[in-house]
Amino acid sequence: MTRRLRLDPAIFHLPVDKMRAGYYSDKYFVRTRDILLANGNRPRVTMQVFGKSRAFLGGIDEAIAILKQCAIEWSDLVVHALYDGDEVQPWETVMLIEGPYDAFAHLETVYLGVLARRTKVGTNTRRVVDAARPKEVMFFPARHDHWLVQTGDGYAAHVAGAIGVSTDAQASWWGSEGVGTVPHALIAAYGGDTVKATRLFADHIPESVRVVTLVDFENDCVGTSLACARALGKRLDGVRLDTSETMVDRSIIPEMGTFKPTGVNPQLVWNVRRALDREGFGHVRIVVSGGFTVEKIRQFEEQGVPVDAYGVGSSLYQGRFDFTADVVLVDGRPVAKVGREHRPNPRLERVD
Repeated sequence: MTRRLRLDPAIFHLPVDKMRAGYYSDKYFVRTRDILLANGNRPRVTMQVFGKSRAFLGGIDEAIAILKQCAIEWSDLVVHALYDGDEVQPWETVMLIEGPYDAFAHLETVYLGVLARRTKVGTNTRRVVDAARPKEVMFFPARHDHWLVQTGDGYAAHVAGAIGVSTDAQASWWGSEGVGTVPHALIAAYGGDTVKATRLFADHIPESVRVVTLVDFENDCVGTSLACARALGKRLDGVRLDTSETMVDRSIIPEMGTFKPTGVNPQLVWNVRRALDREGFGHVRIVVSGGFTVEKIRQFEEQGVPVDAYGVGSSLYQGRFDFTADVVLVDGRPVAKVGREHRPNPRLERVD
């Protein structure tokens, strides 16, 4: 079987000197390394890394890069690991690190944090991708967290199945670029004229880029969608419904009474779809965003709501997917905290 490729460690641009010095590590790990070195004690240990939740693994290549570039000597280590995107079960070993403990003791905090963060993003993304399948999911949470997390989070989402990310940083590790729609800010800059803003957007971007425009600026998704479709014809690839969860779209007001009318709801999507189809704009796709979670996407899909793609944001950063590392063997002998015995995993592969 052909082995899968891993990301080149150089792509992560790690602050190697600071990581080697323990600058980002819990202090007790740095002191542990110092004590071992001061006493000339170099036990060869096996470190076992695992999580406690069913998840879709993320950050494993980044964790390996940390070990390769920031261990005292990579050549002293033998590492076996799973791959980014692998489905893992609770307590399943995702990585084994064997070598002199002082060579990598200072890195535990860093590689566990990477695994926790990227696995959270990857797992949440995979869940919405599965809920939406075969519809597209776009990864739009960049504005909900610090900019420094964008690159790794974007890659985790990509591996998990998102078809697009919103920033160039998020797409950089696989050599792509961010995608996006005509934003509210551009519409506001042209006096609230969505049609004018969309025309200018279409004129500015390459022909190869899909033109998708937000149509809720005036709280009239049906009317604005039709106006844009009439003006741009085939150049308009899609409209994006992003009505606030505290607002009721104009087309919904006469129909209120039997369903939750606020935000982007199934009836609003149907109203837009039917209006576009009546005027021969069946090619215009409908993208929805604003408060979409796994549960909301499942509800839409179970009801057959005519959505073509989902834009998902802050919900992809929710939850916890923590990892733990334990020394389970010392010089080949079992030495583990009670309940954390060595659990070999035949799915692990040796890292070159």
